[in-house]
Amino acid sequence: MSTANTHYYLVSFQAVGIVRQDETGCYALGPYALKLGMAAIEQFDVFTTARPIMADLANTIGQTIFLGVWGNRGPTIIYRVEAGGTRPILELRVGSVLPVLRSALGRNFLAHLPRELSEGYIVQALADENARSIQNKDDTPSNRDGLEEMLAAIRKAGVSRCRDALLANFTSLSAPIFDQTGFMIAAITLMGPTGSIDDSLNGPIAEALRVRAREVSQSAGWEQ
Repeated sequence: MSTANTHYYLVSFQAVGIVRQDETGCYALGPYALKLGMAAIEQFDVFTTARPIMADLANTIGQTIFLGVWGNRGPTIIYRVEAGGTRPILELRVGSVLPVLRSALGRNFLAHLPRELSEGYIVQALADENARSIQNKDDTPSNRDGLEEMLAAIRKAGVSRCRDALLANFTSLSAPIFDQTGFMIAAITLMGPTGSIDDSLNGPIAEALRVRAREVSQSAGWEQ
């Protein structure tokens, strides 16, 4: 673009507030551009954005996919997609509230939410684990040290995993969705029979989950 055309556009954009010129003569985004950006953020709907991505993921991997948020009672399923040919997981319905320590969704939120939002749930969940009359042979922590170690591993991997702790013989992986401020607003979670899917944290399924959750986060304005 020629210098004359560039100047013409900049003058026009400045007149409507899309750009502004500072005292050095350089240009930056103006107040109207900022208003447009904020309006786009306010209109973002994680449910609408995630639905087609989840459907594609379910068809690609061939397992049930859930969308979960942090509700007023903890991790809550708000949408699910069944893959063709798989047995529906009837125990987990839309509206189901999942345990914070015994679900990949719950562990995901504990790893990323501010502690003041999750502390009460943590205290109760650890007490419940220690009160169990029969100790299950899964990886659910029962003390603070074990909990913090697990949460650090989740943040490092970018995905949480839960084997056999929520439902016997089922494994799940969950990847976080962030808004423009880096606050976790939802998660995409996959669940399938233990042994029938690769649930390794560095495997192709975990990577696909991370990539798709990142797509939704970027639509919300999040930048890694």
